[in-house]
Amino acid sequence: MLLVCIIGLLMTALTIAVVARRVGFLYRLATVGQPAPERIEYARANMGAEIKAQLVEVFGQKKLLKWTPSGIAHFFVMWAFFILLTVYIEAYGAMIQGAITGRPDFHIPLIGRWPVLGFLQDFIALAALLGLVAFAVIRIRNAPSKLGRDSRFSGSHLGGAWLILFMIFNIIWSLFLFRGAAINTGNFPYESGAFVSELVARVLPTSSLLEEITLLLHIGLMLVFAVIVVNSKHLHIFTAPLNVLFSRRPDGLGAAQEMRSGGKVLDFEEADPETDVFGRGKIEETTWKGFLDFYTCTECGRCQSQCPAWNTDKPLSPKMLILDQRDHAFAVAPYLLMSEEQRAHAGQDVLALLEKPLVGEQGVIHPDVLWSCTNCGACVEQCPVDIEHIDHILDMRRYQVMIESAFPSEAGVMLKNLENKGNPWGMPEMKRAEWIEELDFEVQMIDEKMPEDTEYLFWVGCAGALEDRAKKTTKAVAELLHIAGVKFAVLGPMEACTGDPARRLGMEFLFNMLAQQNIETLNEAGVKKIVATCPHCFNTLANEYPQLGGHFEVVHHTQLLSHLVDTGKLTPITPIEEKITYHDPCFLGRHNKVYSQPRDIMAKVPGVTTQEMHRHKDRGFCCGAGGARMWMEERIGKRINTERVDEALTTDPDTVSTACPFCLVMLGDAINEKKNTGKAKETLEVVDVAQLLIKSIKG
Repeated sequence: MLLVCIIGLLMTALTIAVVARRVGFLYRLATVGQPAPERIEYARANMGAEIKAQLVEVFGQKKLLKWTPSGIAHFFVMWAFFILLTVYIEAYGAMIQGAITGRPDFHIPLIGRWPVLGFLQDFIALAALLGLVAFAVIRIRNAPSKLGRDSRFSGSHLGGAWLILFMIFNIIWSLFLFRGAAINTGNFPYESGAFVSELVARVLPTSSLLEEITLLLHIGLMLVFAVIVVNSKHLHIFTAPLNVLFSRRPDGLGAAQEMRSGGKVLDFEEADPETDVFGRGKIEETTWKGFLDFYTCTECGRCQSQCPAWNTDKPLSPKMLILDQRDHAFAVAPYLLMSEEQRAHAGQDVLALLEKPLVGEQGVIHPDVLWSCTNCGACVEQCPVDIEHIDHILDMRRYQVMIESAFPSEAGVMLKNLENKGNPWGMPEMKRAEWIEELDFEVQMIDEKMPEDTEYLFWVGCAGALEDRAKKTTKAVAELLHIAGVKFAVLGPMEACTGDPARRLGMEFLFNMLAQQNIETLNEAGVKKIVATCPHCFNTLANEYPQLGGHFEVVHHTQLLSHLVDTGKLTPITPIEEKITYHDPCFLGRHNKVYSQPRDIMAKVPGVTTQEMHRHKDRGFCCGAGGARMWMEERIGKRINTERVDEALTTDPDTVSTACPFCLVMLGDAINEKKNTGKAKETLEVVDVAQLLIKSIKG
């Protein structure tokens, strides 16, 4: 046993050295990137929320369990890592004690002879083994060779995944072999409970040599596995808890991150493109949190399977966006870690690799990948390890727009209209109040100050004021508030775009300009509470304006209307005998978790029969308008709005309802196309839930 102990400890020391060297390399590479002090500060200040996140997401596997078969399998394999640590304590204890006393019958103090622990060790190891079988079946059934793009593993590094499964399998069978041999020699800590090990012991001879060999084999396989893990995608075993710890709360949705340089929020009045970082043009301009995202990606493809761009044959895969950056980071890592003197003597090939653009025709990320994103948030919502794909995309977009001036030409028209007219369509500001003339009651328009008896400012938004279909929602909401006796006012010509299209495109400077202008207007008017019909306006006002000092109580119109119905201030009476399917707007649903109120409103309307599309709520499918895509042509693959309407048509609806003016336009256009080809009934229309409610109330 002395020789076994010497060999075991030497292997362990060598493995620790190899693993420590790799971990040191990963740390140095991550810290080449931009600082992100706000992540550490937030985690420190919100320790309660962070502990809850660890319990729910890491230990509870909440996101993984949304995908039941693979989630359950992963749950048991993950918990096997924790529980089987006790087996390694026993193994090392037996090895060292055997070398010292000649009797390797070590047990963990206090709990080491408790049969329940022996049972739990065997149970979790067996469950993990069954989990490996489930993983193998899932991977075979979803192999890219069979399903192509439809496989969520398309683009993943498949060989590494199979190697890890094989190594875990080796660890488990060697565990049972070692424990079975120990039972036969009388060195096993437990008299009962370890049911699998006891079965294995029955077919093994009683041999001290076999016990020593299997003990060394089991430890050796574990050490090899540790080296493989830190050099593979399974590094997430160690980095996932860190990535969850430093992720944005409640998640990476809602507000877009502020633009930072050197860890500080960029002040555009003093910023210098020569010295400050504007977004991300090179891999080293990624924050250390971005590098942590690279290290943590499990290549599971959940994000890819839910991405509307990928599902409509566009080149964007959120998974491969992360993997391509990670692979590039590892390729240039030796050169990024060079000193300035070493770089000065580097060859042209080294310099060319370092200067390779992050985005470009010959870059790491193709422009078509970058501009296909709708910011819908499906990737962030589904990622089990809290990778923030949208943050990566926005950072790259910011560099392309603000430094390279490289973005789709149609978006340039939108930016010019925002700058000159305060709305994406370039319409005169006086047109913002024209919808009021179509109402049969007076709407209070703010001159300078919000009237004291007025409860809400109704933020109409650009689409709600200027787009004909969206104006129907605006008028319906105004009528409903009037009927309910809710005092409200509008800004009219004083209202300007919130800046959402500019920010989501990457033009942060223009967003700041519009946001500061609106915040000043709202503060001067004394506005405290706002109701908005557009989820993009709602998200910007509620979540992003606080970044610039604009703090207001903001509700979406479906939230307010649902409350008014619940309290009896609005009572739908006239039945609407229709079958209706509801489309969740991404910036209302996933970004702000407002799922129930629109459905609650429809449920209160007599006669309405609702039918959910198969992708709904947190797995809802985008209409294609987010991320400033409303103002960009969709030239690659199938149109996203067409795909969504095809889904809606499978429910055979009389009406498609939603709660967003962008969705209203995008789905309406797709439905009209279907009508023209005879694939949708002529009476089919898309309406806002507010229109359904006013129709039932007014009869």
